[in-house]
Amino acid sequence: MDRKWMLARCNSDEYEKGVEEFITFAIDHAEDLSRILCPCINCNNMVRHHVEDVRIHLVVNGIIQTYKCWIKHGETLEDFPSYVNGEMYGDTENDETEAVEMEEDLDVDCLEEMTHILGQNIEGGSEMFETLSNDAKTPLYPRCTKFSKLSVVLKLYNLKARGGVSDDIFTGFLKLVKEMLPAENVFPDRNYEARKMLSSIGMGYEKIHACPNDCILYRKEYASLENCPECNTSRFRRLFSIAEEAKKLTWHADERLKDGLLRHPADSPQWIKIDNDFEDFGSEDRNLRLALAADGMNPFVYDADHVNFRPKTTGNDIDVYLAPLIEDLKMMWDSGIQVFDAHRNENFNLKALLYGTINDFPAYGNLAGYSVKGYEACPICEENTFSPYLNFSHKNVYPGFRKFLPIDHHYRRWKKAFNGETEEGTPPVPPSGDEILEKMQKLDVKLGKLNAKNVPSIGHKKLSIFFDLPYWRTLHVRHFLDVMHIEKNICESLISTLLNVPSKTKDGEAARLDLVDLGIRA
Repeated sequence: MDRKWMLARCNSDEYEKGVEEFITFAIDHAEDLSRILCPCINCNNMVRHHVEDVRIHLVVNGIIQTYKCWIKHGETLEDFPSYVNGEMYGDTENDETEAVEMEEDLDVDCLEEMTHILGQNIEGGSEMFETLSNDAKTPLYPRCTKFSKLSVVLKLYNLKARGGVSDDIFTGFLKLVKEMLPAENVFPDRNYEARKMLSSIGMGYEKIHACPNDCILYRKEYASLENCPECNTSRFRRLFSIAEEAKKLTWHADERLKDGLLRHPADSPQWIKIDNDFEDFGSEDRNLRLALAADGMNPFVYDADHVNFRPKTTGNDIDVYLAPLIEDLKMMWDSGIQVFDAHRNENFNLKALLYGTINDFPAYGNLAGYSVKGYEACPICEENTFSPYLNFSHKNVYPGFRKFLPIDHHYRRWKKAFNGETEEGTPPVPPSGDEILEKMQKLDVKLGKLNAKNVPSIGHKKLSIFFDLPYWRTLHVRHFLDVMHIEKNICESLISTLLNVPSKTKDGEAARLDLVDLGIRA
């Protein structure tokens, strides 16, 4: 098998054809197509992905050019000399010896291989090479001669990938090891830090701030500005470095009117509950309570500064792309970051909490992991949802809303306007975060389009990734419905029906037949 394609440009036909040859080879020797080691430059044969993701990584990132023998994907050392074209790497009399040495290098730390790749990277390579080189030269602790900061992380991450160890277990292991080492050690104590260290092994990129109102990007002549020249809005990541903005961020604690009325989120039961449950967090007024607005957003790649998008919806698999965000939120909750407050002229440890998400009902289903269609579409009533099926309109409806009204409300006794019966029911008690988590933990659902057939069609669909946040289950409300969507949809339905707007009116033949079928206004 000629492997000259590994040296070709990633956008060439020769390279793409070679990638397909590799994928075919990997599939033929794989035990699990969802856990194949990825030999792209970024993953470096240390991270497992689904075979389709491996194909994408190889096309986008490129393959490790020194991965001569595909020993991580089923190729044996005995096959190695006959499989590789001698013109590609140069004939030697010690092919077998080199293959054995290469296997040992891959199994240990791959330092020489990765530094060689980064040294050849033209765009951004020098900066990444310097970072990698410094970590490789930094001893794990003073007078340590056997391990460097980089080598120990590579070895442990390699073991993590081989054994399929979860991020939480790996973080616990790192914390324990750090405590066992001398106090001056530079060993990372979180999976987040270890992964950030290894992220330099790849193509460089530039982080560019954007105006929150989409006026400009802070680049070129705008790079040093503190405020947008169009709308005068400050840059988010520097809010506390601007005295005026830093003062506004504590307005809710210092200046808001506190008269028992609901004037600000700080007056809400949820805000008060957070302050009581987490005193350390609530005692610092400058700590941030964030909301994730998912209206029209379909995240594909996330980092601390930007979100890229993909054309197709992720649906139930949104958790795959939210994982980096959740990890950053956990870091901001556990340890926070040091920030200078220009208003109080002091440094402080800023922490952040996700207060909730803001979205429409379909997005709620994807984020919360609950089916919002069918017979159990109400996340409050769950299996007790009153959801008769309309035989002519061919859909479920949910007319049991009168039980949420006060017990003496006259709509409860108004038979003619509804289903001809009085409403004597009482509203259900919303399930607590602990109850929801208990139900979700009983599910055995794997994410990914290939596993879509195994996702439950009613009720809970998955264990929502938001429950990885240590405080998530304690919140009164985790997902907020966007009032804009509710107002728009109701208004549009009413106006379209009253004006008999074609294709949008709700007063159609099927609707009238359903009313007769249900015995309403027959």
